[in-house]
Amino acid sequence: MKIVFCFALILTTMNVSAQELNKKIHDEAHNREILINTCSREGMTSFPEFKVMFDPLYASYLPDSTTITQIKPLLDKTHIKIVFGTWCGDSKVYVPHFFKILDAAAYGEKNVDIIAVDGNKKAENGLVDSLDIQRVPTFIVYNDNNKELGRIVEHPNTTLEADLLEILNTKKQ
Repeated sequence: MKIVFCFALILTTMNVSAQELNKKIHDEAHNREILINTCSREGMTSFPEFKVMFDPLYASYLPDSTTITQIKPLLDKTHIKIVFGTWCGDSKVYVPHFFKILDAAAYGEKNVDIIAVDGNKKAENGLVDSLDIQRVPTFIVYNDNNKELGRIVEHPNTTLEADLLEILNTKKQ
């Protein structure tokens, strides 16, 4: 009975730690405190090192309204994963811009997973191991069958909204 109880306690403890939202750790690769694993938008935008750039860059970004109009109906039945680093300069620029696009398209936050990684582009408990994250930020768009439609890696080819539209247009095929 003790062995079963200990095993159940270990599993419960592992589950709780895997579920910790907005977890902060010291990242040896960058020698600073970072967010790791699953984050909420509020947790990400209130993290001091990320907030200092998020607020002004979100406010100043003006997505192309014509492209947003085209994106909006295509976002139906999609899911997006954002993998980023609070330590990463590109993440500090493009994540606020991406959220501005999603907000302009009235895309619900419940359809967005936000995952913070360390300097080695890893999260705990294998959270991103199957995602083949090479650079951050990485924005991955999935259809309603959880099939990857495409991704924007590190920076857009043209603009974030144009690249997102290109990915969403593959959904029609």
